[in-house]
Amino acid sequence: MCNLVILIAAIAFSNPQQTHGAAYAVSAGQPAKTWTIGMSQCNRGEPWRVQMDADIKTAAAKHPELKVLFKDAQNDSLKQRAHVEEFVAQKVDVLIISPKEAVPLTDPVARAYDAGIPVIVLDRAVIGDKFTCFIGADNRKIGKAAGEWIVKALGGKGRVVELKGLMTSVPGQDRSAGFREGIKGSQIEIIFEADMKWLEPDARKEMESALSRFDRIDLVYAHNDPGAHGAYLAARAAGREKEIRFVGIDALPHEGVQYVREGILAATFQYPTGGAEAIDMALRILKNEEVPKHVTLGSRLFTKENADKGGEPID
Repeated sequence: MCNLVILIAAIAFSNPQQTHGAAYAVSAGQPAKTWTIGMSQCNRGEPWRVQMDADIKTAAAKHPELKVLFKDAQNDSLKQRAHVEEFVAQKVDVLIISPKEAVPLTDPVARAYDAGIPVIVLDRAVIGDKFTCFIGADNRKIGKAAGEWIVKALGGKGRVVELKGLMTSVPGQDRSAGFREGIKGSQIEIIFEADMKWLEPDARKEMESALSRFDRIDLVYAHNDPGAHGAYLAARAAGREKEIRFVGIDALPHEGVQYVREGILAATFQYPTGGAEAIDMALRILKNEEVPKHVTLGSRLFTKENADKGGEPID
């Protein structure tokens, strides 16, 4: 058996504020031989990423032969590059990485791959093909589905604010491009757009700016649920939340789906974390099995009408 190391940058599950970028291990039991898995997480400031790490931990705990190392780059691409280089220097057997940005992390990932380390890229893609497997949902498809839903919800016309995820990341670019494809041919007008970098406080500030400039806003499309919630809070503070609909992406059960049930969001689109799938793929790699270059995860639409039924799959 190989000595497996999967790199995961991110976690102090008991208290994420105490990680400070340090690596730590999660293992299940003490088998005769252990594979070490490590993951480089770009940040743990988003609830969705906390859930991703939790999904990885849960999946790995089912396999006593696995030991998982986590690192948290704390939303710093340079720090994440350094973490990847540290893992390569340790000669890990498998690297799992969810990059903050495509361009800064492409070279470190390529060097790890060229050094013979299998690399699983999770959620956010890098440039080129120097990785073993990419796992993620189709962000362009989700963005398009959101746009098409918004067209129907607004009767084909309306004034919309788009709060974007980090636009130096591929998901942010795809969620915006897909959305614009979805509303093409309608009378939906994007009256305000801003990069809120996936962060709820930034989304709230940007929404405050939009509210100060426009007397009428029909809907906010945010690239994640924290962004949609931040926009809602800004509108509520201005006394305008009842005149605006809010749509997000992620659909965590305790976050986006719950916001839908409470009537805060009109809709949210699921973006699976891929954590469990990453562990499954790592095990296949360790067993010298062939793995696909790309694994595309499905998505579901959640509205108040279908949330209790588990949502419905998007086409």
